[in-house]
Amino acid sequence: MTPAMFCRRAAAALAFPALAWAQGTPSAGDAAAGSQKTQMCVGCHGIPGWRTAFPEVYKVPKLGGQHEAYLAKALQQYRSGARSHPSMRAIATSLSDKDIADLAAYYAGATAKTASK
Repeated sequence: MTPAMFCRRAAAALAFPALAWAQGTPSAGDAAAGSQKTQMCVGCHGIPGWRTAFPEVYKVPKLGGQHEAYLAKALQQYRSGARSHPSMRAIATSLSDKDIADLAAYYAGATAKTASK
């Protein structure tokens, strides 16, 4: 590896954390607080194998054990309209950044059994 290649790779490695932060990496949520905010989630996501017909027939995804950053980003995208599911958009627009972080922390650490409570 040439010195120039080394410098480019080192610069990219150092820039990545700053890039992730600038793109809205979620702040650390409080899983205990998140467990108290699941009322709107369990109606669909708390029923194993649940299927719904609005806006079309689909299987509702399991939340327990998903990656925290993925859950937070998905909720942020529903809230902003980047994801277009009408029910999720309505729910996400009522959530603060703190609510999203707390719910993501809770579901990331939850198993399928505890997530259905």
